[in-house]
Amino acid sequence: MAFSSLHFDYGQVSLFILILSSSIISAHAAPTTNVHSSCSNDINTILVKLWVNGAEKDSIVGLSAAFGSVLPTDTKHAPRLPAVYTQPPNSCSASSTKLSGSIALARRGECDFLIKATVAQAGGASGVVLINTEGGALEIACPNNSTISNVTVPVVSISNDGGDIIDKFIAAGKKVELLLYSPDRPIVDYSVSFIWLMAVGTIICAALWKRFTRSKESDDFSSNPIFAFVYGYFDKIVITDLAVDLDDDVVAKEDDDDEILHITAWTAIGFVISASTFLVLLYFFMSTWFVWLLIILFCIGGIEGLHNCIVSLILSKCRSCGKKTLNLPLLGEVTILSLVVLLLCVAFAIFWAVNRKESYSWIGQDILGIALMITVLQLAQLPNIKVATVLLCCAFVYDIFWVFLSPTIFHDSVMISVAKGKKAGGESIPMLLRVPKLTDPYNGFDMLGFGDILFPGLLICFTYRFDEARKKGVLNGYFLWLMIGYGTGLCFTYLGLYLMKGHGQPALLYLVPCTLGTCVVLGLVRRELKDLWNNSDESKQMAEERLGSTRLGSA
Repeated sequence: MAFSSLHFDYGQVSLFILILSSSIISAHAAPTTNVHSSCSNDINTILVKLWVNGAEKDSIVGLSAAFGSVLPTDTKHAPRLPAVYTQPPNSCSASSTKLSGSIALARRGECDFLIKATVAQAGGASGVVLINTEGGALEIACPNNSTISNVTVPVVSISNDGGDIIDKFIAAGKKVELLLYSPDRPIVDYSVSFIWLMAVGTIICAALWKRFTRSKESDDFSSNPIFAFVYGYFDKIVITDLAVDLDDDVVAKEDDDDEILHITAWTAIGFVISASTFLVLLYFFMSTWFVWLLIILFCIGGIEGLHNCIVSLILSKCRSCGKKTLNLPLLGEVTILSLVVLLLCVAFAIFWAVNRKESYSWIGQDILGIALMITVLQLAQLPNIKVATVLLCCAFVYDIFWVFLSPTIFHDSVMISVAKGKKAGGESIPMLLRVPKLTDPYNGFDMLGFGDILFPGLLICFTYRFDEARKKGVLNGYFLWLMIGYGTGLCFTYLGLYLMKGHGQPALLYLVPCTLGTCVVLGLVRRELKDLWNNSDESKQMAEERLGSTRLGSA
């Protein structure tokens, strides 16, 4: 039998663990108000407005330092001053260029940032812009946890790319002027509605995917009573050439069942332990090359997910499209359709990876991520809510600990630090959905980690299979009510983000009670909790339902 699609056997379980480890904060943490203290200012996002020969250019995003004066929140209270490089450029000794009435530009290296700012201020500078030599803007604190600083001018840092922009104009002999300020950003942006729709839509698509991709011919054939009799009769004998098409359908379904990862209580615990371990590794060893490794893994998973989604959708509309095959070295016999779609998916993933820092790259990332999650939710299935309870309770503790409690051990929120890519030179991990904020002056993003969709999604997909196996209606089933619970939990997440003034929220803190809690309460009210708890034969029932046949064999 010809393969209808290409299969990737590169370790789907390992990739699933990697995705679960990216259950990160649901949105960027918004900056808080600066503290008026000599060396304990909050490190906030800032904007550097740029003028070249009097013409305004795009602003550069940077970070304020823990010392120096506090930047104003609007341009009315910030002076527009010429930019001048210190000589030497590292500003570790008195500058030979005149800095009076200007904003001093200094490169990273050779001495502490506090020394650089102190030297520039002594030379008459009205502000200091420290340029990183690699990656993004630096979080600049006082050396050796000092609480004393004599710097009274504003001090900010920008990325190497931002410094290159300024260098280009200065090298061309043009007059460059800068204005430093720190505008307030909205705690919750309108773009969260798009994140909400994508998250809810992903789970709905994953649950209903088999129905979406079930061909009309297959439905008509399997519902035929003659098919039921023939399949029941030939169940225990060799099928003849007359039933080759029937055999192909049955084997394809059996192959799909073989690929499914049935999660147990122990594997659920193992997932969370592995996710925690991986998160700690990311926190301590995060670097540009590490993020690139995650980008490559994300692209591989995204390619498989997108390939499977596209091929299954095409075959559901055109069964004959998967008939033509090729014999290729290493790959063996594959369909032309599968090969063409694979090449297109690879090209799409490469295009996203190359342009991942462009303003439009979030579209490609979300497409790859949604396709990957739909595929994962097809491959990984919960057998009952006993396992779901173990998995979601562990994930509940995992999310809360690494967001709220980890600062007591690591002096920093591990989850938020990894999400922001603080130690990755401005690179961020790709295992999340993101949408640009519509009203954010810094052009930031609202984000939701894959784990915040996959963990509840496993339970919701189980309830859909449970409802279908027992032929429950929409209202007396569980799927609809858990979807409502999930959507409500996301709303609570953003409400918590608002009430806590932008502090990153562990989304599973709200999603687990709203999904698992809804399932348990409904099960108790309907006196079906025992069936939900011990539904060990659910997968067998669903396999028979998908075949659409009534076994008559033994009789």
